Amino acid sequence: MRWHSFFQSACKIGFASFLTLVLFSFASPVQAEAIRIVALGASNTAGKGVDSSQAWPARLEGLLKAKGYDVSMTVDAVSGDTSAGIASRAASIPAGTQVVLYDAGTNNDQKAGVSDASRQGNVGDIVSRIRARGATPIRVIYQGLPRQPDGIHLTAAGHAALAARLLPQVTAALGKRH
Repeated sequence: MRWHSFFQSACKIGFASFLTLVLFSFASPVQAEAIRIVALGASNTAGKGVDSSQAWPARLEGLLKAKGYDVSMTVDAVSGDTSAGIASRAASIPAGTQVVLYDAGTNNDQKAGVSDASRQGNVGDIVSRIRARGATPIRVIYQGLPRQPDGIHLTAAGHAALAARLLPQVTAALGKRH
């Protein structure tokens, strides 16, 4: 009888171990979510005049991935949008977004006759709304970059240079969040 009890106990322990192993093998591993980044702006953010893969948001995403960051870049860009329009869209940045790269719509404001004071107020609203969503705001500046013949929109080389310029700012912002 003693051997029989021992064998039953061993089988019970073995079966419990086997069952645990089976259950754990079907459980999905916990995976870290991708870092969410939003590119918010107007036509240069959308990559007007270049292929979307050449626009700075796609290039920046590629540079970040090459550095080992698991990122997901969302582009929220409306060609011709002014700082007021960009500010209104900043209020709906998806939850969980960690960084928002924003274009202030300066050229479009100038075309629309928006005063500098109004633009600055709108930029303040953009930053406040980004922070209210828990994200780090980074302003995108297009000065000194190669342009298309229209003098406004960036060339593919301009987008590449901008992505390289933004990379250290984004990695610094992400470093603070780890």
